[in-house]
Order: sequence, then structure tokens, then C-alpha cells
Amino acid sequence: MLSTTAKSPSFWQRYRAPVLLTVVGGAIDTIGFITLFGFFTAHVTGNLVLAGSGLVKGEDGLWIKLASVPLFVLTVVVTKVYIDNSRQQRLILTHLLLAEAVFLTAFMIAGLSFQPFTDGNSITVAVTGGLGLTALAIRNTASKTVIKHMSPTVLMTGNTTQLGIHLSDYLANRTLDNAKKLAHSSALVSSFVIGALLGALLYVKLSYWAVGLFVLPVLYLAWLARDKSFLQNIG
Repeated sequence: MLSTTAKSPSFWQRYRAPVLLTVVGGAIDTIGFITLFGFFTAHVTGNLVLAGSGLVKGEDGLWIKLASVPLFVLTVVVTKVYIDNSRQQRLILTHLLLAEAVFLTAFMIAGLSFQPFTDGNSITVAVTGGLGLTALAIRNTASKTVIKHMSPTVLMTGNTTQLGIHLSDYLANRTLDNAKKLAHSSALVSSFVIGALLGALLYVKLSYWAVGLFVLPVLYLAWLARDKSFLQNIG
């Protein structure tokens, strides 16, 4: 008699999406910060902090960092409207990841076209940073809607807090379940660190061409997301 028990997803099947997306998030955020006078493409609240610091210290780029908030919110609104009104619900995640890849590619092209950036108040910094921010705002919206069961892949404060909680739970009670939770949160935080380091190192070697390497994992996941079981298996 053939077994009807469904085969459990492998570790890679469960974690490839959050790990790859977190690596990309760390890399893009780092490249933007290095090249665009401290502009965060993922951490909008970080831009507000730096805007406040810039106001006190008289640093450039204040208006660009403040403008990142309405741009982020507008992108979220447009993305959510698309999600709510799409006639192809099964392909929503594919479409969102493709949109992210498109804006990341535009971010790369803008960086290559406008660099070197010499003025923190310039429109070229605003356009380049805005394209990267839009890409990750789409991702953030997907994380809160279509893949809300998956841990965030760009906002690491919550994940780092969860890592501490899971470590505490495991040390107090070394069960298999607690070990799995610790492995999950460790993988996400480590992935962001790896992405940040890779982004910095590859930018030094390849300039903005490095962004193209991080578009590839997003396209890979967009292709996988066509499969109905993909959403069910991701951790």
C-alpha cells in the first residue's frame, strides 16, 4: 500500500525565501547607505532619525530623508490596492517580486548613470534612493499581507529581539521545537548580516553593477512563487 502522508518540506524549501530575501534586503540597504549619504532604502524610520541628526548638525539630504516617508506610504497604498483588486490572486506574490526586481534594476541603472554622487541634496540622490526604497516598500507590503506568516525580511529589530527570546527559551528548555525556533531566527539575523557584508564588498568591486547580482534571487523566488505549494512551505 502506498503511503498518503505528504512529504515534509526540506530545510532549504522552508527557508530559501526568507533567507534569500533577507540577504537581498541587507545588501540593498547597505549599498544605498554607503553611496547615498546615509539614505536607508529599507529602514524608513532610520531616515527620520538621520533627518533629525542632519537638522541639528546642518548635514545635507534632509529633504530627501523626509520625503522617503510619504513615498514609502504611497508605495504601500498602491501595492495594497493592487493586491486587493488583482484578478490573479494565485500569482500575486510572483507579480510583487517581479515588481521589486524591476525597481531594483532601475535602482542599479540610476546608480550607474548618476554616480559619483557628490551632493547630498541633489535630485539624482533622491531619484536613485527613491527607486531602491520603492522596491523594498513593495516587499514590506507583501510581508504584511501575502506572506504575513513569514518573518520580516528587511526589518531586523523584531527578528533580533526574537532571536534573544528564542535563545533564552532554548537555554531554559532544550527541546526540538525550541531548537527549530532558534535556528529560524538565527538564520534570518545571520542572513541580513551576510547580505550587508556582501553588499558592501561587492559594491567596492563592481560599483552599482553589484545590485544586479541581488536581483537574481528575487527573480528566482518570483518564478518559484507560481507554484501553489511555495506559499505553504516557506518558513
